[in-house]
Amino acid sequence: MDLAMNGMVSLLSKLGELLKEEYKLQKSAGRDVVYLQTELQRMHASLKKVATVPQDELDEEDRLWVGEVREVSHDIEDLVENFLVSAQGVVRPSDDAGSMKSLASRMAILYKMARARREVAAAMEKIKGKVHEVASRDDRYRRRGGDCVHVRATWSPGTGTITNIDPLLSILYEKHTLVGMDDARDRIISKLREADHAPKILSIVGFGGLGKTTLAKAVYDELHKGFDCTAFVPVSQNPDVKKVFRKLLYELDNQMYNSLNLSDLDESQLINQLRQSLGTKRYFIVIDDIWDTNAWKIIKLAFMDTNSESRIITTTRNVDVANTCCSSDDLIHKMQPLSEGDSERLFYKRIFANEAGCPSELEQVSRDILKKCAGVPLAIITLASHLASNQQIKQIDQWNILLESIGRGLSNDPSMKSMKKILLFSYYDLPPLLKTCLLYLSVFPEDFRIGRDRLIRRWIAEGFFEGQKHDLGLIGLGECCFIELVNRSLIQPVYIDVDGRAQACIVHDMMLDVICDLSSEENFVTVLDFIKEDIHVQRKPRRLSIQKCTDELSSTRLATMSLSQVRSFTLFNCYVNNQILPLSRFRVLRVLDLEDCFLDVVDLRCVGNLLHLRYLVLRCEGIYEIPLEIAKLQFLQILDVREMYVTLPASVLRMTNLICLYYESYLPRGIMNLASLQELDIQYFEEGVELELRYLTQLRLLSFCWPVSFAHDKLVTFVESLGKLAKLETLVIFNGDDIDVMQDWVPSPYIRKLLLTGQFQTLPTWVNSSSLSLVSFLRIYINELKPEDIEILGTLPTLRYVELWSILKVPTVDVATQRCMLSTNAFPCLRECNFKNVILGPHLFTPGAMPLVRKLTFRLELSDILSCDMELSIWNLPSLEEVEIALHVENFDGESYREAEAAIRRMARDYPNCRLSIGEVW
Repeated sequence: MDLAMNGMVSLLSKLGELLKEEYKLQKSAGRDVVYLQTELQRMHASLKKVATVPQDELDEEDRLWVGEVREVSHDIEDLVENFLVSAQGVVRPSDDAGSMKSLASRMAILYKMARARREVAAAMEKIKGKVHEVASRDDRYRRRGGDCVHVRATWSPGTGTITNIDPLLSILYEKHTLVGMDDARDRIISKLREADHAPKILSIVGFGGLGKTTLAKAVYDELHKGFDCTAFVPVSQNPDVKKVFRKLLYELDNQMYNSLNLSDLDESQLINQLRQSLGTKRYFIVIDDIWDTNAWKIIKLAFMDTNSESRIITTTRNVDVANTCCSSDDLIHKMQPLSEGDSERLFYKRIFANEAGCPSELEQVSRDILKKCAGVPLAIITLASHLASNQQIKQIDQWNILLESIGRGLSNDPSMKSMKKILLFSYYDLPPLLKTCLLYLSVFPEDFRIGRDRLIRRWIAEGFFEGQKHDLGLIGLGECCFIELVNRSLIQPVYIDVDGRAQACIVHDMMLDVICDLSSEENFVTVLDFIKEDIHVQRKPRRLSIQKCTDELSSTRLATMSLSQVRSFTLFNCYVNNQILPLSRFRVLRVLDLEDCFLDVVDLRCVGNLLHLRYLVLRCEGIYEIPLEIAKLQFLQILDVREMYVTLPASVLRMTNLICLYYESYLPRGIMNLASLQELDIQYFEEGVELELRYLTQLRLLSFCWPVSFAHDKLVTFVESLGKLAKLETLVIFNGDDIDVMQDWVPSPYIRKLLLTGQFQTLPTWVNSSSLSLVSFLRIYINELKPEDIEILGTLPTLRYVELWSILKVPTVDVATQRCMLSTNAFPCLRECNFKNVILGPHLFTPGAMPLVRKLTFRLELSDILSCDMELSIWNLPSLEEVEIALHVENFDGESYREAEAAIRRMARDYPNCRLSIGEVW
């Protein structure tokens, strides 16, 4: 009911809009609006009481009432938005307009507004009847919710700043912090290393939440380097075997198969391609989360008659599937719950940052909570994340409330139902906004890697943040919500960059089950092909997710379904035609996501009729032209047409509500109209833009190719305009041969990420700790690098990644002048350092420099290595895990090179935990 309550707040605000003087509603319609406001305010007050009760404990009558309120509020919102959209762009005619043309325009506008007012008045009368029905059902407004008390979350998005990634996050996901699985990992590795006459297949089996995937990944990380080719591929509950085969091919040889179109191949062709690719190679493959034997029988065809030293691991929840998969009875590993000691270690590691462990006053309640978790890692991590949310440990009374709330938990019934009880508690503890954001994840298929940016922009377009205020704007608020869900362990971060930010997330299978159940109960998202038949037939779907396209789906289920109230429509890996994408039947669509689809015979001109659209992604095959009608979408906030090589009509520059625009071609003049833009990722600017760019004062991200065709004076103006973008956080510039004109650029004080691939003659003066105080990611090309430039870069206080290119002019430049030295305290936060073509001295790294760097790339002079006093000072870097050294010599001498390489490797023997690679002579 939090979803209904959130929608009610937004709706009350929109109803107030209708009473403004500019719309001049009919008197009866105005009275109806006031009546609706009054009734909805009473309903909202009642919903607040009901919201204190966990959903699974609600009285059935309350549950039905909440559903009625939710549906009627959706209907009212559709009505209000339809009227506001109809009135968009309609202005009152000026009194001094005298020409016949102006008079005709005035009459057309007046007629349009009069018709819209009549329609809204008639619709209001009908809606009023529905609301009266719900309101007069009984007298339960005053007593809904009873005396049930429930702990509410205290997190608020209005705090103004984005929380950082939980510092304990790495403990949960790095392999060396596995808790209670070391012995199991070692036993599996031992079995897999034993010789056999055929490919060995081991199966890991256990119910959801025990850590099957985690254990398989730990074994994979340990063994995969010893094989010719490797892959780790999930299957999921409703497998598309062809998709599994395509994933296998991509992982086995990404460089080869990423450029090929495998979507046209059938199963047998994909199997043949896989067997050909594997050939006689030694491979190690993990097939994760197999639900039925039929899927495995097809998948295993790709691995027949292959190298006997190859290894396969499968994971499953089903014992029968495990027996079918494994190559012998002794190759089944049955997952066991964690021991009491390991459970405590995992639980305390997640909550308490210091080594002292659990305070004495919390020891007993901790043991009681862990007893109910029954050694299930997912339950332990979920509850621990709840008790340590917002990086603050909750008080003992809240621990006791948690203990009582989970009832019997997992102690007597370690099943999916019991786990759901625990996972539901984490859901109930969320603030209303985060509940909405979490349930929205049911749009995405199982095992789907959900891009962070894609998710946040969809949240924005759905209107979840309407009425919310945040210092960093809508995108900043979305970042805040995403990070909070990560910190609460409700989503699992993947592709974590050097800044500690997850580029995507996945949802644990068990959590997704819970989310989908709740979403279905709330009629929040309708997933076609997985949702229960009776639910989507009886209800009006509000959000549709097509996760499996079939002829039956398009000809029956979609054809007979009411789509006029659908707000978002998403297709995953579908061949789309007019039956699958019936654009003409949508009336209030806000989100249309066609990423990674293929359009076949779809008339995109109908997109212009989707006047409510906020989010439009057309990153799909089969589109060769963007229709002119797209300019009608005056409410559009996100437009993504990357990877399509199409031309946007110039009229797009009149879409003043755009927040994000992604487009790989020329952007013409007129961008000054897009004053709301926060992210702009394009290919090229046309001349004339150099003056307009400065008006995009809300920009936080800007990515483009340097305008090489501009005259010098226009480039100077262009750089001046860049300096006016005071909120810019990310700047990406490609192919800037004459980028040196940016020597006079004034960076934004908020700049955090700089990728500049053009060649500066010397290090710009603005590269200093004052101008770049927040920069964490820097890529820059310098022609004439000086030793002091390295020192300057080392003073940047927040730098975590640096990629520095210096083009040496050998032999005209004395290479000795290119050698650089680092001082103590240089690069205090650096994690990854790539010095390309930069020759460093052998005694470069003094103790205290680069204390956190994990990966290092640089060049050494061969003669320095062969000198008698050679000592490679990189071993002064305490956190170093990987180093790549390229050797430089003017006149190649094979024997000297081999001698130098051997000398480096001898020095590296004392540092076995650091991986060393030596590059070829440059």
